[in-house]
Amino acid sequence: MATLSTPSRVWRPAHVAALVGGNVALALGPWWVRLADSGPVSAGFWRLFLALPVLFVLARANRQPVGGFPRGTWLALAGAGAFFALDLASWHLGIGMTRLGNAALFGNAGSVVLMAWGLIALRRRPHRAEAMAFAAALAGTAILMGRSLELGAQTLMGDALCLLAGLLYAGYIMLLQGERARFGSWSLLALSSAAGAPVLLAVALLRGEPVWPHHWGPLLGLALTSQMIGQGLLVYALGHFRPLVIGLALLTQPAVAALAGWLAFGERLGLIDVLGMALIGAALVLARLGEEKG
Repeated sequence: MATLSTPSRVWRPAHVAALVGGNVALALGPWWVRLADSGPVSAGFWRLFLALPVLFVLARANRQPVGGFPRGTWLALAGAGAFFALDLASWHLGIGMTRLGNAALFGNAGSVVLMAWGLIALRRRPHRAEAMAFAAALAGTAILMGRSLELGAQTLMGDALCLLAGLLYAGYIMLLQGERARFGSWSLLALSSAAGAPVLLAVALLRGEPVWPHHWGPLLGLALTSQMIGQGLLVYALGHFRPLVIGLALLTQPAVAALAGWLAFGERLGLIDVLGMALIGAALVLARLGEEKG
């Protein structure tokens, strides 16, 4: 979630380290989900719930509002929180069914979806870079899903759930588009997490998942790396970079996730898998470039 400040053209080592470190921390999320002994949706609940005190403290420390909004804003927050929760639920379920590299790529597909939504809202045809992004995304998705189908129907379903998560995250962004100017980045993250946590808990209970873990380490690691360190570093860094650079840095997530999947779970990638990932990665970068020109 990008900060509202204008990106600077001066890159300091701390900014670069925060941008790369934030993406690496977020990329470790699927690994923690796999290690958790709670259910996958329950892990999403703990990811949000355990991070809430820190997020609200950071929002207040940065003098960002966390209350006193009109009814319409609270409704938008509730809806956005539900989308955010369903995004995590779908993604966490998919993580357990497909390769970690695929999960990271498809989970970030919201950038392409938002670009498509912007074109529909503007009622115009895509420019060359935008058309190339759509073509690359479709080709890469077809390749990776085809490879997953070779491994089994469950792996293909995992890809589909992670892709659904990307669509739901785009819905979360669109729901808050009109209210975004009211919030700072920490306020938005804290309030959406607070709205999403009860939804995740309800879904986990309806699914009959174990909620209370035997080992807290993976869940604490998930909350720390994904919701606090990862998001925190990106909140700090994103105001200093153009969208194209952000898109390029985003590609560290599937690379790190694929490496973790190989080292921890023996998930090996072939050349055709790398081609599919490269095509979707190119689509994400082109989508970010479209933001810069827009």
